[in-house]
Amino acid sequence: MKNHERLANLALAALTLAPLVVKVDPNLNVILTACLTVYVGCYRSVKPTPPSETMSNEHAMRFPLVGSAMLLSLFLLFKFLSKDLVNAVLTCYFFLLGIAALAATLLPEIQGFLPKPWNDNVITFRFPYFKSLEFEFTKSQIIAAIPGTFFCAWYAKQKHWLANNILGLAFSIQGIEMLSLGSFKTGAILLAGLFVYDIFWVFFTPVMVSVAKSFDAPIKLLFPTSNSARPFSMLGLGDIVIPGIFVALALRFDASRGKDSQYFKSAFLGYTAGLVATIIVMNWFQAAQPALLYIVPGVIGFLAAHCIWNGEVKPLLAFDESKSKSEETDEDSNKKAD
Repeated sequence: MKNHERLANLALAALTLAPLVVKVDPNLNVILTACLTVYVGCYRSVKPTPPSETMSNEHAMRFPLVGSAMLLSLFLLFKFLSKDLVNAVLTCYFFLLGIAALAATLLPEIQGFLPKPWNDNVITFRFPYFKSLEFEFTKSQIIAAIPGTFFCAWYAKQKHWLANNILGLAFSIQGIEMLSLGSFKTGAILLAGLFVYDIFWVFFTPVMVSVAKSFDAPIKLLFPTSNSARPFSMLGLGDIVIPGIFVALALRFDASRGKDSQYFKSAFLGYTAGLVATIIVMNWFQAAQPALLYIVPGVIGFLAAHCIWNGEVKPLLAFDESKSKSEETDEDSNKKAD
């Protein structure tokens, strides 16, 4: 891990804990926390092989529709069923998901302190009576899951905002690290679709805001305020992860060409500018804002302006991680055959 990555991790940890001891302006906290999370997730996504999960154009087109169906389903659940019952079920789900996310986030930090066989030797567990179901893990992953289990138990019992935020940050970092858009074309389709999705559900219906307030789970970050009527400012994880995987793609594009992070810088600056614009407009109108309304034009606009200025539109649009991954697989197969 490079020094700037280590500093970003430490800064994110300090900023997360800071409201416990000092008063932190919630607007500044939102901007810094979101930007640091995107930064950390982007650099963790740069690996010898592309992220395992790659999105296709078809998936990108369907994503806003699937997201709308899930959002509306949650809204109806909260409307017709007991809110406590729905949140109890969701807590059980996020308890298990949180252990996995925290373990995956902590693993790179602790692997260096553990014996090498614990990191490399994979253990396969087969479920009784369901032999086709397998679960693979290493001893290092088990060690990383221990603190995650205790932490998730604390979250399930107390629902403290700090526990919520740490789980939310783990989900965000893992999402940016593990997911790939494949190409900038797919990324543009996804962001354009979610741009419309966010505007519709926030401005034209009460659904998005209602679900965000009712959903007692780490799908949003909470930032303490001094206003007793509104004790927390909120930022949905989608406003971090969705643009974050696009910014991460820009960083891996730079890395694939063996160049400095030039397009990453422009995409990251666009994300920051979009987030700042969201906060300014939200405070001006004193109303919830669809963050992607400002973030999407910022990220795509800054990146597009930069590549047009450099005359590198074609190489950027031609970049496709899914093809790179298949080519590497073919090369490995040929080497084994030889």
